[in-house]
Amino acid sequence: MAEITRVAAIGVNHWHALYDAAYLLMLKNMPDVEIVALQDDDESRARERVEKLAIADPAKAPKVYTDYRRMLDETRPDFVLALGKPTDMAATAHHLLDRGLPFVMEKPMGYNADEVRGIADKARAVKGFATVSLPYRFQPQTVMAQQLINEGRLGTLSHIHIRQMRPTSARYATWGAPWMLDPKIANGGCLRNLGPHGLDVFMLLTGSDATVTGAQFSNRALAQPVEDYAAVMLRAANGGNGSNGSNGVTGIVEVSNLHPNMSGLAEFCVSGDKGLFHVSGSVAKLITADGEEPVKLVSKGQGSLLVLREAITRWREGRPPFTSVDDCYRVVRLIDWAYALGGGLGVVQA
Repeated sequence: MAEITRVAAIGVNHWHALYDAAYLLMLKNMPDVEIVALQDDDESRARERVEKLAIADPAKAPKVYTDYRRMLDETRPDFVLALGKPTDMAATAHHLLDRGLPFVMEKPMGYNADEVRGIADKARAVKGFATVSLPYRFQPQTVMAQQLINEGRLGTLSHIHIRQMRPTSARYATWGAPWMLDPKIANGGCLRNLGPHGLDVFMLLTGSDATVTGAQFSNRALAQPVEDYAAVMLRAANGGNGSNGSNGVTGIVEVSNLHPNMSGLAEFCVSGDKGLFHVSGSVAKLITADGEEPVKLVSKGQGSLLVLREAITRWREGRPPFTSVDDCYRVVRLIDWAYALGGGLGVVQA
């Protein structure tokens, strides 16, 4: 029989507890995981999350807490899922590292890059297992792009364009997280929330840190105090794959909360001197001088499930995280940089 990992969740007011990433539903359906407790400052929110989990045996339903310290003392979990608000994330992460508890945390892991860097420094110092959810690393278009780059089929890389449109930000209030539209809590809008995915993939594919060369923001459509559209221009800091010095791979990461229904739109383009890899939705193709060929994308499952499975497996096996806090810091640093450069809406500057 497989070893059971007992998991507790902190800050389940975050909509990803049950929606989009739906971490709790992913954990519920993992046969070697038991959800032992949920915490939120709002007890009614935590109880609502438990009810929606619909655990068949009431005796096995997660316990509810408003104080995560007490929850950890009393339930003694093996592993922690840390969600919550950006204003609370850094304190939670430091507490878990001080306790020696392994955890996976939702991005951005802190209010700004300085907070995330502090978590990264402590994780290295105490050799703690701390990882962050950046599931685009597992998406089939990212995996295929890495393969094409490694095989040299794109040639010298020129630029990368990653575009993501999600539904209206009104969904946050519907899903129990109205604080996402409060700049004092969220410290930004769609770039802070959606931007980490594309920024992380840009650095992953180029094998390089990045610099921000331009940014623009708008809240014209939804008129919220945080932006509903953002575009960030990037350059690979050390030249990236197949280039030299300041002539690095360039990129654009574009995000918005302006898709007119509850689905979304995703576009992905990696261009080199020999080939262009283009993905729109689930349709992928490789374009070369010889023509176009369809590319089959093979998904290994929902990104959040892959993040959770990878994190728990690596912790069990004594291996380091696939995605480190340092990776998250590099992403959040770019976000702060873009807000400072483009005059981000509703952002509390450090």
